[in-house]
Amino acid sequence: MNAPVSVWPKKQREFHNHHFDSTIWNDFQFRDDDIVIGTYGKSGTTWTQQIVGQLIFNGVADINVAEISPWLDLRLPSKDIKLAAMEAQTHRRFMKTHLPVDALVFSPRAKYIYIGRDGRDVVWSMYNHHANANRAFYDALNETPGRVGPPIQRPPEDIREYYHDWLDRDGHPFWPFWENVQSWWDVRGLPNVLLLHFSDLKADMPGQIRRIAEFLEIEIAPARWPLILEHCTFEYMKRHAALTAPLGGALWYGGGETFINKGTNGRWRDVLSAEDICKYEAAAGWYLGEDCARWLETGAVD
Repeated sequence: MNAPVSVWPKKQREFHNHHFDSTIWNDFQFRDDDIVIGTYGKSGTTWTQQIVGQLIFNGVADINVAEISPWLDLRLPSKDIKLAAMEAQTHRRFMKTHLPVDALVFSPRAKYIYIGRDGRDVVWSMYNHHANANRAFYDALNETPGRVGPPIQRPPEDIREYYHDWLDRDGHPFWPFWENVQSWWDVRGLPNVLLLHFSDLKADMPGQIRRIAEFLEIEIAPARWPLILEHCTFEYMKRHAALTAPLGGALWYGGGETFINKGTNGRWRDVLSAEDICKYEAAAGWYLGEDCARWLETGAVD
């Protein structure tokens, strides 16, 4: 955390749509050791929030992560409400963002964790999220005053159509994908940034939790380690979705157990043609370059 000030990213723009109000970061007052958890979306954000919450609170079972760790740049509820709630917190704070780095106020006082996931897996998880959204979801995003741009609509029934629309229109109908990933890849060398990968969390959750703890400088009490691990499994999170899913899952048919879905990779392999797959791989190479595209697909970093 001793790098020259000149290396820290500077906010370049605001980002608004049916979900976002990036201006909240202009008024957010950072504290030392704040934790910001970032993803494009549907890449393990809630899972990582649960892990961080378990590390901070030492394996306590009833931590309401959905309440105490908000999506700060979501335009609901209003930024005044969220800023006051965050200011009132006395524990080590952790929050999430789905913004690219250049739309954030990036602070050297905070630590940033970014989780990547193959875009095809993102689409499959996003489709479940979108297709199971209920009327309250659409009313909240489309009817609340202050929306910028067009409303979000229900998705098509065909997931292949959804995939191609998302790919052809760069993240439609949510937000741009490639710039989000690239922006975080570009700052991976900063001392307060940790890149994780969804596949690594799936393959070795204990090892990745220890890696997160080391980055956050949190010492794990050995007696609490089994509880931390148990509370970070998908099975536990689905059973306690009221404490992990946003608003307890109230915006989705089936509730929080729908929001905490499968956490499964590769479901697209049984649906997409070879041509469909090549289309994604070509786009990844074009937008991200070879190294970043390989990391996004596999988690491998040379």
